[in-house]
Amino acid sequence: MKMTNEQKAEIAFIKNGLRVSKVVVTRALKTKNGDFFLGMSAAWDTTQEDAGGMGADLIDALGEGEQDLAIIQRGMDLRKAKLAGLILAMRVDLQAVGHTMCGGGISQADHDNACRAIKRNYGKMMSEAVQSKNGGNGGGEG
Repeated sequence: MKMTNEQKAEIAFIKNGLRVSKVVVTRALKTKNGDFFLGMSAAWDTTQEDAGGMGADLIDALGEGEQDLAIIQRGMDLRKAKLAGLILAMRVDLQAVGHTMCGGGISQADHDNACRAIKRNYGKMMSEAVQSKNGGNGGGEG
């Protein structure tokens, strides 16, 4: 089904208005010596709507009309969110490989080789993302 220009414009408007407040990355490394898991989340300098706890939401503390403004002003656009995801994913990958080595899952040589490859691959993707107007196509949807 072909979209009308109006439908395309609506999608572009929504995409350009999306704001990301948190990036979450998890890894599971399976080796012959066991499985190793790691997960991290990073919050952007934002007013979080998911503060945690029983019904505790930081954004609820804001007055009427301030909530949307806080999200728009302090959230990341999709390009920045993609870069934040790449940065955090690289750190998680490096740490997961380190945990796996420390737990006896891989050798020091395998660890060193994996770290070099991780840094090289993420460096390339981050370079492409910062040079591209829309954040590049690597590391997820562009």
